[in-house]
Amino acid sequence: MTLTPTRQALLDYLRAHIAAHGYPPSQLQIAAALGLKQNRSARLHLEVLAREGHIELVPGKARGIRLRDVAPATGTLQVPLLGRVAAGRPIGSDAEVRREVALDVSLFRLKPDYLLEVVGESMLLDGILPGDLIGVHRTPEARHGQTVVARLEGEFTVKRFERENGHIRLLPRNPAYTPIEVDPRATDFAIEGLFAGLVRPG
Repeated sequence: MTLTPTRQALLDYLRAHIAAHGYPPSQLQIAAALGLKQNRSARLHLEVLAREGHIELVPGKARGIRLRDVAPATGTLQVPLLGRVAAGRPIGSDAEVRREVALDVSLFRLKPDYLLEVVGESMLLDGILPGDLIGVHRTPEARHGQTVVARLEGEFTVKRFERENGHIRLLPRNPAYTPIEVDPRATDFAIEGLFAGLVRPG
């Protein structure tokens, strides 16, 4: 079943938060991350995701959210660390492999083809912090509401992807940053991949 942009964004946020912290966000955090005015709205969206089988809501338990639509994976995966990506203004990314990193595949909702180190704070509300290593699932396509790594005039940035009425915007998840308006007809722009999860170096 196709999710609305808000519910897809909520599901992506749940995955990112659980991957980053090991536990689900609170309804207050969900409301803030999605720009909802009331916690009740977050609860209603969660209940729809539960009815559609994407998550399980555990009664009587704080942060009682379990993901159900991602098959558990086990084992490790060697993933190349390529360079840096901006969670802020776009920055250049070194395409050379800096090193190989052995990772637990269960940290990722999609298979990561490579890692990028995050610089900047524009994705704080999605739990993506400076210094995090984000996994990128290589694909040139993205749906409205997904978190992507995009190339803009030869530089790379991680943002929430928005496409409406033929217009493309790259949205930060921090009110201190402004959206990036993209005209693909006049700009060197491409989707490099989808955010697949992250690891936070200790």
